[in-house]
Amino acid sequence: MSSLIALFRSMAVKGKPRNPNKKKKKGRTMNPLTQFKKILILPLLIALALVALASPTVARADAVTDWNLIASNAIVVTAGQPPPVSVLHFAMVHGAVYDAVNAIDRGYQPYLVQPPSNPTDSKEAATATAAFRVLVGIFPGQLGTLQPLYDAYIAGLPDNPPGSKAAGIAIGEATAAAMLQARMNDGRFGPPPALYPPAPGIWRPTPPNFANDPAPWVGNVRPFIVPSVEMLRTDGPNALTSAEYAEDFNEIKEVGSLTSTTRTPDQTDAAIFWQDQAMALWNRIFRTLATNQNLAIVDSARFFAMENLAAADALIGCWNDKYYWQFWRPITAIREADTDGNPATQADPTWLPLFNPTTPVCNPPPLFTPPFPDHPSGHCSATSAFVQTLQNFFGTDKIAFNAFSNKSCTTRSFDRFSDAAKEVIDARVWAGIHFRTADVQGSVLGKKVAHYLERHYFQPVRRAGPR
Repeated sequence: MSSLIALFRSMAVKGKPRNPNKKKKKGRTMNPLTQFKKILILPLLIALALVALASPTVARADAVTDWNLIASNAIVVTAGQPPPVSVLHFAMVHGAVYDAVNAIDRGYQPYLVQPPSNPTDSKEAATATAAFRVLVGIFPGQLGTLQPLYDAYIAGLPDNPPGSKAAGIAIGEATAAAMLQARMNDGRFGPPPALYPPAPGIWRPTPPNFANDPAPWVGNVRPFIVPSVEMLRTDGPNALTSAEYAEDFNEIKEVGSLTSTTRTPDQTDAAIFWQDQAMALWNRIFRTLATNQNLAIVDSARFFAMENLAAADALIGCWNDKYYWQFWRPITAIREADTDGNPATQADPTWLPLFNPTTPVCNPPPLFTPPFPDHPSGHCSATSAFVQTLQNFFGTDKIAFNAFSNKSCTTRSFDRFSDAAKEVIDARVWAGIHFRTADVQGSVLGKKVAHYLERHYFQPVRRAGPR
């Protein structure tokens, strides 16, 4: 059974980081045919691995990564939540897990609460309980699936010294309750913002499906970290009549076109690669890093909390900004360029982006322009928050890693964290769905959140001696 877990984890995170001294092209794809064959059996392995995780005989190297995997399945696979919604719930899970583990270790300031504890209380039981209770608080309909996993997981933990497991459970219960209480009436699933009247430069639903935003309320959610979303306001999109707008326009019109002759196959792969569900993709990367960087459970809990809380506020800020500016998407801008008042842009009423249902992908849904305003880019906002926090946590940018995408069924490798952030900026242009300015300003927004988190949260405390 333990070999099955190892196999699943290796597929979920897709390999160990490369030797950073070995030169390899940034973002290079790896063995796409092999990866495609593997992804065909991934749903079966998910089911088997989740059963295996519940087996009392499985040796658990890190309860935090185990429950991150379970949470990802509950949030992304079972609930089917899109990135700006799912990140809120990853943040809730890992904020509670951090407080539970940190309550026992007491090496850092708590996020919300610090229940009483003894140093010998079970961190693993605290982790599992905090994650489980937050998940069933968010998804009560999944209790029938999550309860057996949790019960078997707890049953497989040692109780050494006697009573340590029960104490850990009590701590996890307390931090989960605090998180669920703190996030009551926080704006999730609230009313959508008002849309501006149609006009040149103003967003409207895009072809081919003319869909509306499934979660327009995200920008009105109370932030987890920053005092207010207003502090994250971007400079905004370029004026339609400006030279900067024309430069962005003509770049994406050429390289982001479905029929582009200048976009390379590797750029096409990168664009499709990063359209995997971003929160699931990045949390797979975090599980890889936690394992390969040999993080202890205390550090792992802090790591996952920092990453997911930063990204949650980045997307709250991004969605607030999107509906503040309500800027049109490239497909609308290019088809209606005769209305923008800019002599350096030319309309093409039949233009299509790379992200079109006719573009092949290895897993549904098909590609299309996302159904919400262009500016700023949500993916770039979250990725920037993730990457800046990675750099802050590890104290370096130069850690190599691989990542696998369930959308392209390819693996890409990176020598540095920042290489991934740079590629995401380009990839959204290559996809034909974001003006470059939206990507760059989204990245600035994400960095603001990460910098604020680094200064104000998860600070080490001076230990006062034995408790």
